[in-house]
Amino acid sequence: MAGYLTTHVLDTAKGRPAAGMTVELYRIEGETRSLVRALQTNADGRTDQPILPEAEFETGTYELVFHAGDYIDARFSPPESPRFLDEVPIRFGMAEAVHYHVPLLVSPYGYSTYRGS
Repeated sequence: MAGYLTTHVLDTAKGRPAAGMTVELYRIEGETRSLVRALQTNADGRTDQPILPEAEFETGTYELVFHAGDYIDARFSPPESPRFLDEVPIRFGMAEAVHYHVPLLVSPYGYSTYRGS
């Protein structure tokens, strides 16, 4: 089995998937942070394809950046200035070629994550 990376974003304040959130994936090598791709979540709060598909998978250190501020501003009124949460970065390592799943549970004032399956 080759490795790949997926994500899932749930809006815990509204009790539903976080549709339309931009998610960026960066590869971290030393002090260099390189954008791999940017995708949007679909109606189920997932991306339509893996964030890092099997054909491009490499072990190493990565960072997912969830654009929670834009999502929150569009769904909660009135938007805060400055936002309490804006971009939510999650830096993690992938040490073997397996399925990695990094979900985000988000609300206007908090978030959590874990290694899912």
